[in-house]
Amino acid sequence: MTREPVWQPAASQAALKSRAQQLAYVRGFFAQRGVLEVETPVLGRCGVTDVNLDGIYAQVTAGARTGGWLQTSPEYHMKRLLAAGSGSVYQVSRVFRNGERGRRHNPEFSMLEWYRTGFDDLALMAEVSDLVCGWLGCDRPAIIGYREAVQQWAGIDPFSATNHELMRRCEQWLEPEQLADLGRDGCLDLLMSFAVEPNLGGERPVFITGYPASQASLARVSRSGGYETAHRFELYVDGLELCNGYWELTDPREQRRRFEADNELRKRSGKPEMALDEWFLAALDTGLPECSGVALGLDRLLMLKLGVQDISQVLAFPFERA
Repeated sequence: MTREPVWQPAASQAALKSRAQQLAYVRGFFAQRGVLEVETPVLGRCGVTDVNLDGIYAQVTAGARTGGWLQTSPEYHMKRLLAAGSGSVYQVSRVFRNGERGRRHNPEFSMLEWYRTGFDDLALMAEVSDLVCGWLGCDRPAIIGYREAVQQWAGIDPFSATNHELMRRCEQWLEPEQLADLGRDGCLDLLMSFAVEPNLGGERPVFITGYPASQASLARVSRSGGYETAHRFELYVDGLELCNGYWELTDPREQRRRFEADNELRKRSGKPEMALDEWFLAALDTGLPECSGVALGLDRLLMLKLGVQDISQVLAFPFERA
């Protein structure tokens, strides 16, 4: 039996109005700070190597070029603008991630991403606080180290624990053979998701900082407390991860090495290897200015503003109705 199409929007009129107000607030926020709004391609030449992200391939023919990837983030294109001398930039963009659908996820969603030249991670965290707390009308965030958070709520030291100890700690969620396939960082992600994140940002927002170097992604790394840690931060409000930011890596050789390491992980995980974005790497070769950048989920920010628990409540047409 064919089901009748549900053509009506999922979000209420009040939610749609609040989204428009949020966009006006964001643009006013950056206009006051002299940050340039830019647009970059939604359909890019390359996808990302990150083993935790799956892009969506689009079969397109345009001249000699065929195919492309719906972008999971505008990061690479925005950094090409930075390398070309744009100065600080921001963008409100639609981004796409395959296989992500749930109470907090939709395959297509709205991302606010911005880069501040001359900022380190601490300076950018202060600006993130200004934007988020200004919109939500909440207290400014506390700052907790990744190691401290995992020790406090998961009861294990994420830096000194052995792989075996991490696997034993995660056995309540997965079978041992599944945990073996996850590896060390997969187990740490499991602990963050199930033991740590639900406790974050209930009384006031909280930044988590000082992630393991193996989770640096595109952030620079330094030594702290006897361990290599990433200049990376995430912001949590009411247990909801809102953004992910870096003091950006500017070394093209190290970036290439990380991309190649990602592809090794993808191969071991049974995922296809991804072509390296040579256009992005060429921009890094030319020289990326000292900067910090952050990606913030606007749909999740709107969920917090309206006090709703499902992302469908702030989307006009979520995946099932698109």
